[in-house]
Amino acid sequence: MANYLAQFQTIKSSCDRIVIAVEDVSDLWLNVKESFQQRLPVKKACLNNKARNPVLVENLPAEFIQTTDSRLRSRFPQEQYLFWFREPYATVVLVTCEDLDEFKTILKPRLKLIVQNDEREWFIVFVSKAHPSNEQANKMAKKVYARLEADFNTKKRERCCKFDLHGPDADFWDDFDSKMVDCIRNTLDRRVQFYEEENRRLSEQRFTPIWNFCNFFILKESMAFMFEVTNLHEDSLREYDELELCYSESVNLPGKPREFGGLDTGDDQAALLNPGFKALTQIVQDDVFREFEFRQYIFACQSKLLFKLSRPVEVAARGYAFVVNFSKTLAWHENALPFCFREVWVITACLGLINSTSSQYDGGAVAIDSEKEFYRLQGDLYSLCRVKFMRLAYLIGYGVEIEKSPVNSASLSMLSWPKPATWPSIPPDSSAEIMAKEKTILQAKPREKLFDIQRKPLPLEPSFLLREANRRRAFLSVGNISELYDSVDGSGADAHSKLSPNKSSSNLMTRTMSGPATSETSLPVDRPMRLSEIHVAAEYALKQTISDPDFMTSLSSPEEFENRYMELTKGAADNYHRSWWKRHGVVLDGEIAAIYFKHGNYDLAAKSYEKVCALYSAEGWEELLADVLPDLAECQKILNDEAGYLASCVKLLSLESSLFSSTERQAFQSEVVRLAHSEMTHPVPLDVSSLITFAGTPAPPLELCDGDPGTLSVAVWSGFPHDITLESLSLRLSASSSADEGLKAIKSAGARVLVPGRNIITFDIPPQKPGSYVLGALTGQIGKLSFRSHGFAQDGPVDTDEFMSFEKPTRPVLKVRKPRALVDITPAVSSALLMNELQWIGLIVKPIDYSLKGGILHIDAGAELKIEESQMIEIESYRSEGGHACPTDASGATSASTDTGRVEKVPIENGKIKLPDWASDVTTLVWFPVRAIDDTIAKGTSPASPQKHSIVDGMRMIALKLEFGAFHNQVFERTIAVHFTNPFHVSTRVVDKCNDGTLLLQVILHSEVKATLHVKDVSLDLQAGFEHLGKNGRPTSSLFPLVIAPSSRAGILFVIRLSGTKDLDELEKADSMLNIKYGISGDRTTGAHSPVPVKSDDSEELLLFKISLKLKRPVLDPCLAVGFLPFSTDYLRVGQLVNMKWRVERLKDLEEASLSGDGILYQVDANPQNWMVAGRKCGHISFSEAQGSRIEIAVTCVPLVSGYVHPPQLGLPDVGDANISCNPAGPHLVCVLPPTLSTSYCIPA
Repeated sequence: MANYLAQFQTIKSSCDRIVIAVEDVSDLWLNVKESFQQRLPVKKACLNNKARNPVLVENLPAEFIQTTDSRLRSRFPQEQYLFWFREPYATVVLVTCEDLDEFKTILKPRLKLIVQNDEREWFIVFVSKAHPSNEQANKMAKKVYARLEADFNTKKRERCCKFDLHGPDADFWDDFDSKMVDCIRNTLDRRVQFYEEENRRLSEQRFTPIWNFCNFFILKESMAFMFEVTNLHEDSLREYDELELCYSESVNLPGKPREFGGLDTGDDQAALLNPGFKALTQIVQDDVFREFEFRQYIFACQSKLLFKLSRPVEVAARGYAFVVNFSKTLAWHENALPFCFREVWVITACLGLINSTSSQYDGGAVAIDSEKEFYRLQGDLYSLCRVKFMRLAYLIGYGVEIEKSPVNSASLSMLSWPKPATWPSIPPDSSAEIMAKEKTILQAKPREKLFDIQRKPLPLEPSFLLREANRRRAFLSVGNISELYDSVDGSGADAHSKLSPNKSSSNLMTRTMSGPATSETSLPVDRPMRLSEIHVAAEYALKQTISDPDFMTSLSSPEEFENRYMELTKGAADNYHRSWWKRHGVVLDGEIAAIYFKHGNYDLAAKSYEKVCALYSAEGWEELLADVLPDLAECQKILNDEAGYLASCVKLLSLESSLFSSTERQAFQSEVVRLAHSEMTHPVPLDVSSLITFAGTPAPPLELCDGDPGTLSVAVWSGFPHDITLESLSLRLSASSSADEGLKAIKSAGARVLVPGRNIITFDIPPQKPGSYVLGALTGQIGKLSFRSHGFAQDGPVDTDEFMSFEKPTRPVLKVRKPRALVDITPAVSSALLMNELQWIGLIVKPIDYSLKGGILHIDAGAELKIEESQMIEIESYRSEGGHACPTDASGATSASTDTGRVEKVPIENGKIKLPDWASDVTTLVWFPVRAIDDTIAKGTSPASPQKHSIVDGMRMIALKLEFGAFHNQVFERTIAVHFTNPFHVSTRVVDKCNDGTLLLQVILHSEVKATLHVKDVSLDLQAGFEHLGKNGRPTSSLFPLVIAPSSRAGILFVIRLSGTKDLDELEKADSMLNIKYGISGDRTTGAHSPVPVKSDDSEELLLFKISLKLKRPVLDPCLAVGFLPFSTDYLRVGQLVNMKWRVERLKDLEEASLSGDGILYQVDANPQNWMVAGRKCGHISFSEAQGSRIEIAVTCVPLVSGYVHPPQLGLPDVGDANISCNPAGPHLVCVLPPTLSTSYCIPA
């Protein structure tokens, strides 16, 4: 079977569609060929895949070939068996007939012979030649076609369709496509089953001696190619995957050694996307294929299918994995391959994958994840190609052109050297090249960095190239050890840079002149190759390996190398930027920036360096940042970017101090100070958050009350290596509950000098709003430069003062309490004081966790209240148990026996009292004298003239204002009410009336104060109409002095009688006056007490209290009687008229009644909401003056509401109430019923 390999490949290259055979029985093909071929490719076909699942295939490629064609006739049975995939998938039988007899005798037997082959899928197309106008011919054609259907159609399947040559029916083509697709599907299913059985049979023989991979390959790829031709690309791809797996198992089986391949010309160029780069017959060896070519062939077939499936992302993913894995395979066979073959192949493979996948990827309807992954794979391919390319360049002496950056060092130092069996020898006539390489190595010097920063160059090699190359020289057994280790410190440009110039020059010149090096044979056997010779030998060997002239051009000169290096680096960076791995792109931007910097493109270099520095700074990679940041600073300095250059210097200072020497850090600070004090063209605020950090002290946060200023201590860390002077320094606080800093900057007075490390700075905090505050920002000025820091440090139990953290602190440094009561002032006494007398008022001043030092109390007396400022104010300590420390006696003097607290007398000026210092933290009691002024005369009460007393009448208001705090910024205001009252409340009542007209008048004295009253004397001046009986206005008893305890009362009896008078108005207006002389014994801590003496030598005098009493003549015999007469009906209704009647009767004669006239005025009072008066409401009526005379007064009314209501009342305006006796004596109620139901508006049912 393996002999058919060449034929198999030829068939594959020529067969790209399925074949549909045409059996032209009636010579009709030329007539229908054009119509049939227009149906190709098949627009939609439903085929079964390998798992027997239906798959909709679009644009199925197909081709109609007649069975008489040589392409179908010249095949041997064995060929048909092997290449069954190219056999027809359906057979279209074209027939026509115009006579039933002809059909029965000729056409039918012939069709039976054609369709008797069970392996062929067929269907019959009956072509009707009858013209539509010829009815007879059409009828005959229909009869023939009906007979054809009856003979060849079955219940399970219809195999016939009719084609009208003069105009086919539209339904014919759907029927034709359906039958053709059915045939293709059935044929495909049968062939898939055949291939599966054959592959299974061969797979079972895999571990037997008769196993032949070529046979298995032909069957397996035939099946894969059949799926590919039928557009079942997924199944075809799966077959190639299985084929690759099977080959991996077969090639790794132990046995006789096999050739690996890769030794032909052009093999260095990867053929991952070209399946036909070599004929299969060229790579076959015995029963298996050479691994080098066959693996690439399999991957090329897979890639072709993936591209057809529009999956370039998967091609890139599979390609990168294949390149990496196959590179490892090449490493195992590196001894048998040309020099650096593996590196060259990887480079060409990566470039081929990049170009093909990029051209196939259109970025259309692709998920964002897939798009990012595609660009990531592209970046990986570029990066792998770039690293391999740098390795080749280093081998041929371009190491000085490669930037010794961390990324290049990490990539190249982990990449092993080529491992040929023998290191290439020096080519003949290469003296000039060797001298040029030697000169390049000697002239190579590392670039001097800004600030004279000295750094050890990073290595670009895994081991010393000089040692590795000489070790692999087969003809060198031991060699000259001293010469071999002359450059043991390093290799390449790195090695020579570490040697002193004199020593390096002398050694190299000695080697050069040790003997002619014109040929390999002239090289002494015991002398190792010099580095320049190694480069020349490697370059010559690479020219033998690389077959692509464009590739070799990129290594022909340093300029060409740099161009290709730039292209690869940009490609990797751009793709990484468009993927998820943006950091990789930023890192490669640093390599691009180095090239820009080298060629003087400082603007582009600075932009790239800024990206790299931003990444390193964000990730915290300070060692990498320390390597790149000086380059950025140098670009900014050259571009005269003062702001950027200044920021870079600050960032350099903020890096870990161990990364730079003290001299370098001093240079950084000098540049910052120089720029800060110079005239900058565009000064901008400088962010020094990473250099100057700050934090609160470890002490608890400063607590202030609302409105209070304070002093806040802040720890500031300076990252400068030496002292630095700040012209100003300001601090901003931010509320912990809000992100906004909304507070004005708090400035620290004067210039500040920050020493390296920790500094304690104090700030005077003005009053702030209530809340909790954390450190916000630190601003200031260095010379003419403004700076700002958001860097937060952590102060506390750390090992060193240099500890810094850039996390925003959560611990507040300042707490301003919400507005609360800092002090409370309440009256010491709540009971009443004496009116019109000088009394002590006590105020309890209680500080609430706040000092009242220096406080001033303002007392503003209200109306009818006067403060006696001639008196000294007394301030004493107060105990909270309910009393004060210094009780006083009735005179107001402090009792010495109970003096357990502190007492101080202070003056009062314009209502202001300055509190002593000792009273700032304790509760004190402030006593000051006031007098409540009331010019009105008190009035007593009696049953005849009751009066209501209001507590508001004796209230007086005092406005208090206390100013306290460090700057008297705290103010407490309160208005208190003080109750003043008269010492007595007097009421009178007539105890009894004697037969002789004498009245016993009892005067009751009620004590109104919480003090003991001593009544010394009482006199009563009676009003007109009354007179005393003896005693000259004094009471009957002589029990004076009379002592009245607090809240008690005492009665005094007077004997009076009525006196004759004719003036009733004078009798009503006159009042009696009660004069009381008394004394008082009380304590100011409980209420009323003895009046405060205005002068120290004032003696205690009796107090006089006057009160007016209203005495009314007793009503013992009324003159008139008024009675309400009953209604004439038993009930009242709303809306009905009712007569109201009253009877008036004279009880006394004219002389006794003191009433004159023959008429009387009456008036009816009714509530208008309840009653409507239908007659006169008032009028005069004749009334006889004789005793016992009677009259009736009637008024008609209408009740308006139902219920119990008050009836109208009869009044006599000219007669006093004392001369009228009413029946009933007071208001009464009558019942009014609702109105009766009216039927005027009822409608009969």
